[in-house]
Amino acid sequence: MTIRSRVLGRSGIAISTLGFGAAPLGDLYSRLDEAVAVATVESALLAGVTLVDTSPLYGHGLSELRVGAALRRTPNLRSVLSTKVGRVMDPFRPSGIGSGYVGGLPHASRFDYSYDGTMRSLEQSLLRLGVDRIDIALIHDVDIWTHGPKEIDTRFREAMEGAYKALDDLRRAGTVRAIGVGVNESEMCERFARAGDIDAVLLAGRYSLLEQPAAKSFLPLAQQRSIGVMLGGVFNSGILATGPIDGARYNYRPAPPDILARVKGIESICRRHDVRLYEASLQFALAHPAVAAAVLGAVTPAEVAQQISAIGRKIPPSLWSELRHEGYIPDGIPTPD
Repeated sequence: MTIRSRVLGRSGIAISTLGFGAAPLGDLYSRLDEAVAVATVESALLAGVTLVDTSPLYGHGLSELRVGAALRRTPNLRSVLSTKVGRVMDPFRPSGIGSGYVGGLPHASRFDYSYDGTMRSLEQSLLRLGVDRIDIALIHDVDIWTHGPKEIDTRFREAMEGAYKALDDLRRAGTVRAIGVGVNESEMCERFARAGDIDAVLLAGRYSLLEQPAAKSFLPLAQQRSIGVMLGGVFNSGILATGPIDGARYNYRPAPPDILARVKGIESICRRHDVRLYEASLQFALAHPAVAAAVLGAVTPAEVAQQISAIGRKIPPSLWSELRHEGYIPDGIPTPD
C-alpha cells in the first residue's frame, strides 16, 4: 500500500504518517544483529516511510550509526531525518549505557542544553549519520520524568537560553528546517510552545487509545499555533501492542493491575469487531487533526511490514462507537472516519 503523507505543522515538511522510530536500534532491552538492524531501516525506506527519528541517546550513538548505514544503502530514496539535542557523547569515558540500553557504543553521555553543547551534539549526529543536513532538530527529555521536579525549572531555563537559541539560529540559517522538543509530558510541550517559536514536537505516550491527557490543553494549542505533532509511544511502551499479557509494559515498566484491566476491556471490544488491538491503537492515534505522524520502533523488516499493514487496515466504525459507549473513548476525542 501507499503510505500517506501529511505536512508537519507550519514547517511545510511533508512526512509519512508512519514514522520509523530508531530507539530500539540502540540495543534497547536486547542486542541486535547489525545486519538485521540496518536492513530494518532499509525496508522501511523502501516501503515508503520517509520520516526517520533517532537520537544520540539511543545506544549512545549506535542508533544514528545504523540509520546512517541504511541511508547509504538507499541513496536515491527521500527521507526526512529527525534527531535530538541535549546530550553530548564523550568517547574518552566509559559509557555505562543504562536507560534500558544493554549494548550501544562505549561512549559516556552527559546532559548539555547549552548553546555550544547543542552545536556539538548536532555536529556529532551529522558525523554518525554520515549526512550534511538534519531536517528536524528536537530538544530531548526536558521533562520531570527525566530530571525530577526539583531540577526541571533549571533544565527548562538552560534549554531555552541555550539549546533553543542555537536551534533558532540554525533554522534562520537554513541548516535545519524545523525545531522543537521531544519529551514524555504534554505539559512540557505546552510550556515550550508558549515560551518559544517551535515548529514541531515528538510527544511520547500521552495520546493513545489508553489515555489522552494531551487532548485537554496541548493538542488544541498545537492546532492553534500550527505546531506539527509526531506521536511516539502510541502503544504506551508495549501494552497496546501485546495486550494485557504477563509482563506487559506500560510507561517502560510492568503494567499495574488497573492498566491491565482497562486494556483487557479495550481488547475484548476489538476482538468482537475482528480488529487487532494493535491496529486500533495505531489508527486511533492518527485520527487527531493535530497529529502528523505516529513514530513506531521496529527491529526486523517483518515488524515494519506489520506496521504498514496495520495502518491500512479497514476498521468498522462500529468499533469506535462501542469503545465510546463503554467509556474507553471520552466525548470530544476524535476517531478515524
